[in-house]
Amino acid sequence: MSSTEYPFPVAVSQLGKQDSRESQNARAVQWLLDQRGGSIVVVTPQKQFDSDILRRVAARPGVTHLTWRGLFTGSLANHRVLYAWPDRKHLNDLWGADADALVVIEWGRAETATWIEDANPVRLLPGQTVQPAPQPAPVEAAEPLPNGVGEILEHIAAWAAGYDSGLKWNEEDKLKADMMNCPERWAPITVEQVRAKCRELKMRPNDIETITGFLERRKQGRRFNVRSTYRDFRFA
Repeated sequence: MSSTEYPFPVAVSQLGKQDSRESQNARAVQWLLDQRGGSIVVVTPQKQFDSDILRRVAARPGVTHLTWRGLFTGSLANHRVLYAWPDRKHLNDLWGADADALVVIEWGRAETATWIEDANPVRLLPGQTVQPAPQPAPVEAAEPLPNGVGEILEHIAAWAAGYDSGLKWNEEDKLKADMMNCPERWAPITVEQVRAKCRELKMRPNDIETITGFLERRKQGRRFNVRSTYRDFRFA
């Protein structure tokens, strides 16, 4: 079964009570072997890693072993992918992947919580496979963000959607300049409000992290280096 956010089967293998890392790894491997698709790609943080099961899989004929270094999303296209122990950044980089199937081996819940909420994958637990949660019924839209911030984020989301790689430097500079030149606009807005709005707009995870990171830094009193072209920029 596919997740609600990916057009191909997606799962996450999680460590349960009285479980072991190798059992967790074995669940991921078995689930991936049960999926239809191209050859298998195993992704690990480094070439050397501690798992006999995954080493045996990576050594199989026809299996490609990749590491984080130099990895790009396009290399996962048309493959069944086993992604071991990714951190939050590398999970964010899976946005737009065109794999045939994907299973993530979770190392810690803190790194995967947001991705699981967004991707809604099959969850592989000891003795139990939890299917993706049903889509919630539509709810009334949240209160619009004040001071035009909601409209600004909608503009930024539209710009970012036009590029394969997300936000460009000039769009980031416009946002940073507005945050510095119009502090009263952003003062009542929380980081979580911005994150929720960006997720509602289906923005790329990395772009969400960038935008919320800017606001968090401003609320800490930090300033930005903005190129002279946009130093005085303000959104209307």
